[in-house]
Amino acid sequence: MLKKIDFYIIKKFLGTYIFAIILIISIAVVFDINEKLDKFLNAPLKAIVIDYYLNFIPYFANLFSPLFTFIAVIFFTSKLADNSEIIAMLSSGISFKRLMIPYMISAAIIAGGTFYLNSFVIPPANKTRIAFQNKYVSDKSVNYANNIQLQVEPDVIAYISRYDNKTRTGYRFSMEEFDGKTLKSRLTAESVTYDTAYHWVIKNYMIRNFNGLKETLQRGTQLDTVINFEPADFLISRYDSELMTTPALKEYIDRQRKRGVANIKAFEIEYEKRYAMTAAAFILTSIGMSLASRKVKGGMGLNIGIGLLLSFSYILFSTVSSTFAVSGLTSPRIAVWLPNIIYTIIAIYLYRKAPK
Repeated sequence: MLKKIDFYIIKKFLGTYIFAIILIISIAVVFDINEKLDKFLNAPLKAIVIDYYLNFIPYFANLFSPLFTFIAVIFFTSKLADNSEIIAMLSSGISFKRLMIPYMISAAIIAGGTFYLNSFVIPPANKTRIAFQNKYVSDKSVNYANNIQLQVEPDVIAYISRYDNKTRTGYRFSMEEFDGKTLKSRLTAESVTYDTAYHWVIKNYMIRNFNGLKETLQRGTQLDTVINFEPADFLISRYDSELMTTPALKEYIDRQRKRGVANIKAFEIEYEKRYAMTAAAFILTSIGMSLASRKVKGGMGLNIGIGLLLSFSYILFSTVSSTFAVSGLTSPRIAVWLPNIIYTIIAIYLYRKAPK
């Protein structure tokens, strides 16, 4: 059963966490305005405030949630230790293990909120924010693709030499159907234009059907057909993974794997990060509490310094390990969870050492 001291710690933890977010986000917004001021001159004030910054703030806050969590734990726990409150708690018969419970409850609240925001709230908000950036700041949308090849159905392979999304037209299109390793039919066309809902218009086409040694030929100027793929399956931007809710992201990854699409590492990394970030809240809370619970000479400056060093090293390590997955040196799951595994070992060591 939670006691008054537990609610006191939870209140201190979450209060400091929110204060850290407000402080750092305020600084980030000032720097962002300074960096993009010349671009903002061409945008309406309403769009800047509502479309961009109201969506930028939760995105940025959630992105660095592990850092804010760690800073909050280090700061308020060091203050408790400096005021001899931790000593008083332990002297009253509360074990170090029992003292960790309100910390873990606070971490669970932060982890749950972070996962919900990351999975269902921030992706739709990112669509508005990124659309604003593409229109007024820098257009990072992908409108062209070359040498597109993917499996649209089992044993059916489609190829487009070049696709222009502005005209929604692909050139030098072909689609081959196999029976095992045997080619059953091959469609080639000068161009193919996307309409809506997997509807494509094929122009100046030729279809060759094979039945053993027998071949039949069919030509035409236009063919309306439904093909199970769309431009979003191959026009992949680095931002696209941030626009999908977690269920939609999982569905997209599974669909692209079945189609043999190779360049989905960013989506796999984003999917794993959303779960790894929830675990990071517990790991960094444990490390921060174990480090800051001891009263040291010179006040809490040393604890805060060590905490900042560890938190920034965690973020740096997470960024570096993600590049291993992008380059193909390791799987996205291993790359994303490797920092958590290493810092879990550090957390266990510090937790066992802290009561001594």
